[in-house]
Amino acid sequence: MTAEIIEISRLALHDQVAARLRTMLVEGLIAPGAKLNERELCLKLNVSRTPLREAIKLLAAEGLVDLLPNRGAVAVKLTEADVLDTFEVLAMLEGMSGELAARRITDEELAEVRALHYEMLACFSRRDLSGYYRLNARIHTAINETAANPVLSNTYRSINARVQSLRFRTNQNEAKWKHAVEEHEQMIDALSKRDAEAMRKVLVSHVLRKRDTVLELLRAGEIYPPTKPARSAKPAKAT
Repeated sequence: MTAEIIEISRLALHDQVAARLRTMLVEGLIAPGAKLNERELCLKLNVSRTPLREAIKLLAAEGLVDLLPNRGAVAVKLTEADVLDTFEVLAMLEGMSGELAARRITDEELAEVRALHYEMLACFSRRDLSGYYRLNARIHTAINETAANPVLSNTYRSINARVQSLRFRTNQNEAKWKHAVEEHEQMIDALSKRDAEAMRKVLVSHVLRKRDTVLELLRAGEIYPPTKPARSAKPAKAT
């Protein structure tokens, strides 16, 4: 999905605006730490400020945007400690989701997850990272939902939202992307066999590998653009 101006229907307008903004945030079209400029976004999305502000509130609740006093809405930017803490919890949540899903998934749900997997593989073959990521996220969400535990699902969504943009960036390395696809093949195999232990292990390993890649990129300065040094004040002229 690109960032060009599009017409958005009046139906559930703020939800559609939120979907566009969510993609822009996840794919880095709005840089981490950047202020969300309402005037520019209204022009880009061809909407008024009211639905835009409602969408921003929704994304703030999801954890993709921080609402800061005197600064307005800012795209979330996580520290190394934030990454460690978030992925530690997320790995456990994904592992639990996988374990429960393997026990509870229906044949119809399994067929749907498998269909999403094949669509994702097609995107991988085309090197369509944006399409791949959207399907990848749908697969993880579907696994979480088939665990059939609303408390787990709500907790997972709130934690996962804050690292979506970081997860997107981990597949921009070809070797790591290929390995992630192989792990998804293992997930489908474990789900098909209703192997709860194998499903838990592959999901925990999958998320922790993402964490390690994020930390590697973060430490190399490849995730967040370097901040511009503040301009030094000009010396006052002698009088």
